[in-house]
Amino acid sequence: MPQYLISGYLPDNFDPSRMTEAMVRDIHALNKEMIAAGVRKFACGLGQTKSLRVQPNGEVIVTDGPYMEAKEHIAGLSIVETANLDEALAWARKGAKASGMPSEVREIFFVPAPEKD
Repeated sequence: MPQYLISGYLPDNFDPSRMTEAMVRDIHALNKEMIAAGVRKFACGLGQTKSLRVQPNGEVIVTDGPYMEAKEHIAGLSIVETANLDEALAWARKGAKASGMPSEVREIFFVPAPEKD
């Protein structure tokens, strides 16, 4: 079955005090529902970002992130395994409703290793 990444986003000026007890309870309830349905493979919130950028000379510079300028930042993610995109979108809708955050769904794909000579 295909797997999907569901990303939840927060605005740059997010105020954590806006997270209500009801919102936290709804997010935990959704996680339990996903586990019971057997679709959740992984879920977490995300903290501070660091970006790594390779320079033309090969040096890697670490800076405060995110890498791209954005008005919103990834606040958390879930990886679900569902029958199809429609089912993944249904779970993402529940997550967006529980958290009040905009979300994004992307299919996870794996590039096979190159053939050995």
